[in-house]
Amino acid sequence: MSRHIYSCPLRWSDMDAFGHVNNAVFLRYLEEARIDFMFRLAPGDGSPSFSGGSVVARHEIDYVRPLVHRHSPVTIESWVTKIGAASLTIAYEVKDPEQVYVRASTVVVPFNLEAQRPRRITAEERAVLEEYMDDSAGGAEALVA
Repeated sequence: MSRHIYSCPLRWSDMDAFGHVNNAVFLRYLEEARIDFMFRLAPGDGSPSFSGGSVVARHEIDYVRPLVHRHSPVTIESWVTKIGAASLTIAYEVKDPEQVYVRASTVVVPFNLEAQRPRRITAEERAVLEEYMDDSAGGAEALVA
């Protein structure tokens, strides 16, 4: 099982009045990591896999500890916890080597932009997604004790 690693820069504007990254900003961080992940999955060579669009059906976020602004980026690890017929669940940890700030998950639905409707995950896409599959690690469901 592989995890996708994304190095996410923190921006001064990400902070709120309490001096830490605002909770809503984490959705943007997850989006950046997810887009980077999905674009890296595309096999190229004219393959239609992962082409077109996708829509977010659900987000779930557990805020574990505040993330204070600094100049060094934060790491976002992403992996797949579920693959259905027409959706997949991506889990994330926003972290540094010594601590986790956020655990989250997103349900993503492949979307046919031309037909304006959801579409099924192809066999080729499923095979690639399975390389990142780890349903034991959980996402936002794996709460901190």
